[in-house]
Amino acid sequence: MISVLIVEDEELTAEANRVFVERVPGFQVVGVARSGGEALRFLRRRPADLVLLDLYLPDMHGLDVCRALRAAGVFCDVIAVTSARDLSVVRSAVSVGVVQYLLKPFTFAALSERLRRYGDFRSSMDGAGEVIGQGEVDRALSALRGTARTPLPKGMAEPTLEAVAGELRRTPGGMSAQAMGAAIGVSRVTARRYLEHLVGTGMARRVPQYGGLGRPELLYQSV
Repeated sequence: MISVLIVEDEELTAEANRVFVERVPGFQVVGVARSGGEALRFLRRRPADLVLLDLYLPDMHGLDVCRALRAAGVFCDVIAVTSARDLSVVRSAVSVGVVQYLLKPFTFAALSERLRRYGDFRSSMDGAGEVIGQGEVDRALSALRGTARTPLPKGMAEPTLEAVAGELRRTPGGMSAQAMGAAIGVSRVTARRYLEHLVGTGMARRVPQYGGLGRPELLYQSV
């Protein structure tokens, strides 16, 4: 069983990640940390095999958590689960030992694919001894770094999903499906489908907006 520590300051996102991880056979969540300092204290007491690490934490950057772990002699593997899109951050993540980089928002299928690839890598490198040759090394690293993508539900497109998620992140107060459709140039029905997808994957939440007479307007907020 591969033990996993989730490091995420947003409560709803942390819970969604926990549920996702525990749906994948062979993985077990052993803790949830809400800050970098809490993660470091946890791992010094009880090392985990894998850390799902948000990079934007309230007390320190996630990459500084990685550096502190290495300095303390804690050599767990790290999958960055973050909205950080800067190429400089991606390069730095590789340099401090991040083995996978998953952008928010993501689906359960996307996370489970990476976890299964990581599990395959661990299995191929398990135990002592030596590799037979270069081919065995290449196969192990290919399992870890594979780039196959899990498709979105039928009729949905990755660029549109990214556009919807981006608009939500730029609008902390939330957006209705109609406002989202107008912002990215799609119909209200299409926008609502993508927004509901984000809710289903734990990357957004519904917020009723009360004001006038009749039914409240339903807003969506990024998590």
